Amino acid sequence: MRHDYRMSEMDLGGGAAPVLRGHFLYNEPMKKHVSWRAGGAAQRVYIPADLEDLTWLVRSVPAHEDIHIVGLGSNLLVRDGGVKGVVILLHGVLKNLAIESRTHGLPPAPEDADTALVYAQAGVAAPKLARFTANHNLVGGEFWAGIPGTVGGAMAMNAGCYGGETWHRLVQVQTLDRQGQLNERRQDEYVIGYRHVALKHPQEEWFIGGWFRLAHGDGVASRETIKELLKKRIASQPLGQPNAGSVFRNPPGNFAARLIEGCGLKGFRIGDAQVSTKHANFIVNLGYATATDIERLIEHIEDTVEARTNVQLIREVRIIGERQ
Repeated sequence: MRHDYRMSEMDLGGGAAPVLRGHFLYNEPMKKHVSWRAGGAAQRVYIPADLEDLTWLVRSVPAHEDIHIVGLGSNLLVRDGGVKGVVILLHGVLKNLAIESRTHGLPPAPEDADTALVYAQAGVAAPKLARFTANHNLVGGEFWAGIPGTVGGAMAMNAGCYGGETWHRLVQVQTLDRQGQLNERRQDEYVIGYRHVALKHPQEEWFIGGWFRLAHGDGVASRETIKELLKKRIASQPLGQPNAGSVFRNPPGNFAARLIEGCGLKGFRIGDAQVSTKHANFIVNLGYATATDIERLIEHIEDTVEARTNVQLIREVRIIGERQ
């Protein structure tokens, strides 16, 4: 069900009350919006019209209500009891992607570096960013082709694969805070690690866009590299079944898939949630898996690997919502 929504003057502290130009969905099944194709409903889902509309929406949400920002839902599980608050869908909405002529006050590139700045908003799919940069004869972003999420998600978790990481190319970000204000932040304002990004002075805000610096190079070679990476991904991952990508981070000096397989868990299932027989760090939905099945399987993997190897696996996937 879709509705327009007018904010009250109380919401905005007085003055004219603008009409939000996006639309709400109520009691929306989140299995439609996450790549696992499982899980409960969201009380309210909002699809903003554009960035300005998004800022108004964030300002209107009472402070006691949670806000969840979702891109492609490729590393997200919503529990079967559903999720309260407001879920905001950004994929296909914040989709600006361009070569930037301005430097935004950023430090200049080294004198011997022939580079360009690329601006990408959070709703752009990471593979699209990879193709865009290659088509503009920029190199170094080919790895984004293997990330099944959006730029916003890639920035939030420092997503990477095939030797590349998002924050190796990211020089400045645009964020939206809980007050609905836009900010521009530099790399040095964050603690950045393997699949981890956090503000040094934490506050609730979300990535809206980012400026990436890439070197000019051979676009033809870059596109060939992307093709090869995609072939490798198809050969090694269960792309034909609903999944959320890698469930766990790789421990230092090891691989989560190796540990899981070594514990005899490849193919293990709870309900219709199964450890992939193709790649042990993937959990696939065989057709009718519930979010509870998937979460119980994640917990079983964690407990088994720790008991047998003394290694604590750390999740890459995010789990939100209420248990049923």
